[in-house]
Order: sequence, then structure tokens, then C-alpha cells
Amino acid sequence: MNAPPGLDFASIPERIQSEVQRAIQRSIKGVEYFSTSGPTLGSTPKDVLHSRGTMNLYHYRPMSDEIYRVPVLIVMATTNRGYILDLVPGQSFIEFLLKRGYDVYMLDWSAPRPEEKSLRMEDYVLDFIPDCVRRVQADSGEQEVSVIGYCFGGVLSLLYGSIHANGPMKNLICFTTPIDFREMKLFSNFSDRRYFDVDHLVDSVGNVPPEMILSSFEMLRPASRTVSQIQLWENIWNDEFVKSYRMFDRWATDTLPLAGEYFRTITKDLMWDNKLFNDTMSVGGRAAKLENIKVPILHAVAEHDHIVPYEAAKHLIAKIGSADKEEVMLKGGHVSLVAGANAVKRLWPKLDSWLGKRST
Repeated sequence: MNAPPGLDFASIPERIQSEVQRAIQRSIKGVEYFSTSGPTLGSTPKDVLHSRGTMNLYHYRPMSDEIYRVPVLIVMATTNRGYILDLVPGQSFIEFLLKRGYDVYMLDWSAPRPEEKSLRMEDYVLDFIPDCVRRVQADSGEQEVSVIGYCFGGVLSLLYGSIHANGPMKNLICFTTPIDFREMKLFSNFSDRRYFDVDHLVDSVGNVPPEMILSSFEMLRPASRTVSQIQLWENIWNDEFVKSYRMFDRWATDTLPLAGEYFRTITKDLMWDNKLFNDTMSVGGRAAKLENIKVPILHAVAEHDHIVPYEAAKHLIAKIGSADKEEVMLKGGHVSLVAGANAVKRLWPKLDSWLGKRST
């Protein structure tokens, strides 16, 4: 009998054997998956420079003999932990910066305690960030500091920079940072003032639970968790795939609660009234207009970002008052833009090229 076009009968036994072997490997690796922990994350050597309440300031130990003059302060988003930028050796943004000669600090966040429910936007913008900047100045011996803000850490950095327009910020880099919150479509629908009583929520529970925040992210792609678990099973024989899956899955589900008053301000001033985009935002009675920012700025956005779509981020560069400003769109999603194999090849070299010449 002649084989149909494209079908080689001679290869069938080999293919069957290959599938059987892969099924056996799935079973073995499946047992290993549940009996072992994932890779150790956030292991780049660092010192805790200061810790106060929900705020943690780290200083990473140098990995280069020659260090750029201007230190770098990374400001993380308040919903997520900073180890996404320090996964494992070879896939760590922090390690990359250190080896390229940068003096790196990070403002990372712990879960606010119940008694910290009254933390306000001004505590983050007018207290925590300025406190960290002063400590970076004192520790490094330099007055100028470059700031890198990831996602909502970028929003906080913009607010800080617009209020402290006369320094000491030397350069500003934002990753996937929204300013037009009307274009955060699903989040905007979640928080529609006609149906969402933020006052009742905050007054009832205090800090916003991490489960609520995680659910809102997962609803952006409702089937993503199921799909990722199917992909895990299909590729569980592949050690590199499993390693990557465990790293990103751990971080994605390691969501922090948000201080109640801080969340109330985000909802009312940003989600409802879109004040940052409309140039009416103020923090602690101080105007926070993006046009006040005159320092060099680089904004990196992801082509396939489902959390901060380009429509929500695209007006940032136009609104900044600096003459030295650049937007770069790179392939990837909200997380893969900054972490993983995609970032190693695309974002990290671009950032180094841009920041290096402005850090002397």
C-alpha cells in the first residue's frame, strides 16, 4: 500500500518510541516537579541599606572594577517584588547592570501591615522615594542619581520627578509605565465609579488583599493560567522550560497587598479622574505636572503588553518637558520586556547604550 503524501511509514516506529520515551520523561519529571523547589531567585549579593515599614532599600555589591559615577536607583511597582529583575545568574537585569559598571540600588516593597492601611500616595512620593534618594547620595558620595521605574514604579518615579524638578534626579528610565488610565480598559471597567465603591472597600478591609489584585490581573487573560499549565505538562520533560516556568509563575503569583488609602487615591485620582494625563495631579498639595520633568528620559514599552497597552503609555514622551527624550518599542510582553531571554537580547543592551553615556 502506498503511503499518503507526506507520511513515511518507515518513521512511525521511531516516532512512537519517541513519544513513549517523552511520556515516561513527563511522569518522572512530574514527580520531580512536585518534590523539589524551584530555582533560587534574587540571589545577587546585596546589602540592606535601610528598611522602614513597607520600604526596603538594597545596595548591590559591585561586579566591575570600573564604576560609572552616577548611581542607579530602581523603583519597583508596589504590587510586585523586585526579584523579577534578579532571577538567576545569566537572566538577571541587576547582574547585567553590575557587570556593565553601574552602581545599583533598589527600592523594593514588603507587604504593608494592617496598621499601615493609612499610608497615602504622599508617603510613597514625598517620603519613601526622597528618603531612599538621600541615602543613595550619602552611601555613594554622589549628588546625582538616575532613577529606573518599572510599571507603577514608573508612575511613582514620574510623580517624584515632576515635584522635585530641580534635582537630584539625573536621568529617568520608565518601563511599561501608564499615564492615560482611561486606556487601561479592563482595569477601568473594574473600577467604574458607577459600580465600584472604593470607599466601602477600603473602609471595610483596610489594605486591599493580594488575592483581589492577582484576580484582576488574571482576568485580563482569563484562560492564561489554564493554558500555561497545559504547556507545562507538555514540556515538563524540558528542564529549561520548567525552570523558566517556575521562575515567572512564582513571581506572578507573589502579589503584594496595597495600603488602603494609597489604593483609594490610585482609584479616584488616576483611574476615575485621570489626573496625571490631564495635568491636574497633585500629591500632598504639590502639583505634579509631567512637563516639569527636564532630565533625559527613556521610556521602554512592549509591543504585546496586555497589562499596560500602548494606548495607555504612548503620550508620556510628548508630555515630558525634557529636550532629551526617547521612546523605544520592543517585542515582548509586560514581563518579558524586562526579564528573561527576550530582555537579555533587546532591552538590556538598549538601556546600557542609552544610560552609559549619561552616567559619567
